[in-house]
Order: sequence, then structure tokens, then C-alpha cells
Amino acid sequence: MRGMWVAGALLMAGWAGSAYTQLPAPIDAMLRAAELPASSLGVTVLRLSDDKLIWTQQPDLPMQPASTIKVLTSIVGLERLGPHYRSRTEITTQARLVDGALKGDLALRGVGNTDITWEDFRRMLQALRHQGIRALDGDLLVDRNFFRPSRIDVGVPPFDESPEFCYNVIPDALLINTNLVQFDINSSDDGFQIRLTPALQGVAVTSNMTLVDRDCAKWEDGWKIPTVVYASADEVRVYLEGVFPKNCAISTSLNVVERAEYTERLFRQLWRELGGIFTGRVRELRADEGGAQPPSAQLRVLAQHQARPLAEVVRNINKISDNTITRMIYLTLGTIGSAETRDTPGATSSSASAEQEVRSWLRERAIDDSGLVLDNGSGLSRSERITPRQLAKVLQAAYRSKWAPEFLSSLPIVAIDGSMRARLKDSPAAETARVKTGSLRNVVAVAGYVTDAVGERHVVVAMINDERAIRAGGRAILDALLDSVARSGGAPAFR
Repeated sequence: MRGMWVAGALLMAGWAGSAYTQLPAPIDAMLRAAELPASSLGVTVLRLSDDKLIWTQQPDLPMQPASTIKVLTSIVGLERLGPHYRSRTEITTQARLVDGALKGDLALRGVGNTDITWEDFRRMLQALRHQGIRALDGDLLVDRNFFRPSRIDVGVPPFDESPEFCYNVIPDALLINTNLVQFDINSSDDGFQIRLTPALQGVAVTSNMTLVDRDCAKWEDGWKIPTVVYASADEVRVYLEGVFPKNCAISTSLNVVERAEYTERLFRQLWRELGGIFTGRVRELRADEGGAQPPSAQLRVLAQHQARPLAEVVRNINKISDNTITRMIYLTLGTIGSAETRDTPGATSSSASAEQEVRSWLRERAIDDSGLVLDNGSGLSRSERITPRQLAKVLQAAYRSKWAPEFLSSLPIVAIDGSMRARLKDSPAAETARVKTGSLRNVVAVAGYVTDAVGERHVVVAMINDERAIRAGGRAILDALLDSVARSGGAPAFR
């Protein structure tokens, strides 16, 4: 650790003492020592007080930003939707209640709810029971059509070799509990105890795992993707595969049950537990069915769950770097954004409309979008690209936004929380800088705000794109950069 801060101090000295060099010698030395080419690094350091470039390296090269692209999605979300925006899930009906029985269909509609847990859904169903509804004589109509298309996950290849884990969940407008099941696994010397939460009607789990002598902390090393068998209309079996440590207790949340099955089985389980009777079918509404809403006078909202305001949700986007929530906000931008972007020729999907919404926001602020490639707004993508200068300009605009306090509070505080909680603890950047990080197999990146030794605040964006970016110590190089900005003072503008 001390070596990194020495490198940072040398960099600060090199920056202040040499004439506008693009790549100070200490950083170049760290790159060479890591066997990373100088061409793998893109940087823009911008002084906010006068908008001057302080340091730049390949500022206009489109690069993979990983999760640092989330700062763009979150500020556009705040400005287009407003910090008060709250997504929701609702249960509605047109049917009459007669002697405790609802004489018609019940609709479960998702409006891009970022927060709804299975416990929230249970409370919604409990609200129906409190209104005297005991029996449902019609069907449950599941409406995911707020986003276009309603199921963007269908037919999409997995992003990596771990599609079952929460960071890989592809959203839809009705995503209860993020479609996750919590697996509590306890092993002894010769057996397993496995518990699922929430319980899903007809879903059972069996372990095919082999017990081994291994550190419990490394349980994932022998983990394999579970096998799921839809044995019948009534039975789904989940088989856990691989090896697992003896005498180990872990809890992990997995996306293993197909989401239409998940929603139906969760509903049936909870409604039965609440003493309700249901003899109908659970049907997923097609887009043409979901689009035909009855007159509001006929439609009654029986229960509703609202997510937290967007001003709070963006903390999940940037501090926790939640991919699914970010993607939901991105799709929401394309669904209820401006009429101009919704009506753009060819922008038939929520994703395409969201891209137009983001580009429109950039153009309004005179930020050139040349070379920008948007995929899902979260950075969990091999195709997304943005230049260091573009991302720096985004942060510059966010700093001057009327919603800047909400945006700034969403960023990880260096050495305190989020993905920066364990980094730069001995640097003057600790507790003052706010920095979003990004990481993929071939990417490390940072984007945020760093205050220097004389109180000048800077936008700092840096990305390393290389197959060895993580293994070769790319994070240490970027930390040295952040530290050097925090230690500097009176740095000259780049000319």
C-alpha cells in the first residue's frame, strides 16, 4: 500500500513540475511495470472552477466504461423523471365482490417497480383479504407490458458463466423479489440442510453436490450452475451441482426459476397461506391484451406497492452498483420519457427510446455523442462505449444540475462506503472524494469528483481497457491517479 502512495506523491510532483505532459512518468512506469500498454489508459481530469483540462490521455477514445456508465443513466433519470418519481406495482379489477368472492379476473400489473420484495407482494395480497376477498372466481392476469417488449430476457444468451446470480438478472416491468430465491445451505460432515425463501408452490430442491474439505469462505470455487427440471405442471425440481465444503453455512440468492413460473407459484403459495381460495388460471398478458385498459371508472385499484423515490433508488445504482435496478430506470426513461424520443421512427422498444432520451439529454448540454454506444445503461455489456471526455462532461453537467445534491449523495464516498469503502484509506481523498467504480473482466474504471489540497474540486474519469486490466493491478494505477489529484494543488491547465 505504501508503494502506491509513493507513486501518487511522485505523480503529483511530476504533474506540478513538468510542462503539460500527457502521461506523467510515474503513471507510465506503473503501466510498464504492469505490462499494460499506454494505449490501454484513457483519462480526463477537469477542474470545475474554470472548466480547464488539467490532465488528459486519449480523452476522445471510445472505451468500455463498465459500471461508471451508471452515472450517466442516474443523472438523466433524475433530470427526466424527477427525484420524486416512484415506480409501482398494482392489483386491479373490474369485477364485483359478492359474498367474499370476486366475480371476475384480477390483474397484477408491473410499472417498473425497482423495490418490490416477496414480503411486499404478500402485504398486497393481505390487503385483498382485509377487503373481504376470500375467493377469486376468475383468472390472475399478469401484465408486464409497461416495457416494450415485455420480456427482454427471452432468448438472450447469458452475459457470463454465472447467469444464476443476482447481478445478471435481466429486468421486466413486474420483477417481484428480482425473481430471486434465497438458498440457505448448511452442511455437516455427511449431509445438507437446504431452505428456500420465499417458498414457491411445487418447487423443491435436491443436492447433487459432493462434500469436500475446503474453506467455507471459498464455497463458490466448486459451485456449478444448478439444474432445473420442470417435471410436471405441479412440480419443479432444482438440483444443486458441484462440490461444497463440509461444515459450512452460507446464504445466497439465485435466479433459477423461470419468471412466469416464479410469479405464479409465489402467488399461489402466498394466497393459500393467507387463507384465500383460487381455482382459476394465471395468465401472462400479451402486449395487445395488456394495452387494452378499461375506462378508469370501471377499474378499481385494490392494492398498490410504490418503490422508494428515485432520489433514494439512485443510491442503489451508484453506491451498490445494482445492474437490474439501473436497467429498469433506463427502460423507464424509454417508456415515459419525452414524447419526442418515444415517437422517434424506429424507436419501438423501450431500450431504443431510452437511448434516444439519453442522447437528447447530451445534445441539450452540448456534449458530443460521437462514438457513444449504449446497450442497457448499466455497463454490464461488452458493447457499451463512451469516451473519457464525454463522461467527464456528464459529471460536469451533473455537478451543475438542480438535482446535484441527490446525485452527489448517490456516489460512493472514498474509504467509507460502496465500492470505494476499502480503497485509498490513507489518502487525502479519503472521506472527501466521491467516485463511482467500474469493473469487468477486461475493464477497470473510475469516474467522480476529487478535491485537491487547495480546495479545488475536479472531475476525474479514468479507464483501463485490457484483458489483463484487473490481474495486472489496474485498480492500483487508478487509485494512484485519484490520490495524486487529491494531493496536488495549483496544477496548471492542460494546453
